[in-house]
Amino acid sequence: MRIDVRLADTVFQPEVELAAVKAAGAGAIASFAGLCRPVSKEGKPIDHLFLDHHPRLTGQGLHDIAASAERFGIEAVRIVHRCGAIAPGEAIVFVAAAAAHRRAAFDAVDYLMDRLKTDALFWKREDGVDGSRWIEPTEADRADRARWES
Repeated sequence: MRIDVRLADTVFQPEVELAAVKAAGAGAIASFAGLCRPVSKEGKPIDHLFLDHHPRLTGQGLHDIAASAERFGIEAVRIVHRCGAIAPGEAIVFVAAAAAHRRAAFDAVDYLMDRLKTDALFWKREDGVDGSRWIEPTEADRADRARWES
């Protein structure tokens, strides 16, 4: 399985990342792009999302999460995850999986996003006009992650 993982400290374009995955020549590609929302869960405007990280540990953790998707029999996986300040509308994360068939690709991307939401080593903070607040994985995030543990 080909693994391509990258921490990005500047804006990236999900469509460019998708084109790179297409080069794997697989029969199916599933992808997901997560964008920074303009408002908090409480509906208050945010200036940006800030993702702090440890370059070596976070990078290794992303690679380990990507490698764990091998269980789906996919041919390639690509994860690009932003760090630093992210403005509303900018991509935070891009995940794609290439496989011979669609179900493996869909399942791998779903699994990878659940793992990234709960297991990736980032400290997330929303900064807005009302101040800053740290963001932790929710119970729903943990429940989504738990369904893969059987």
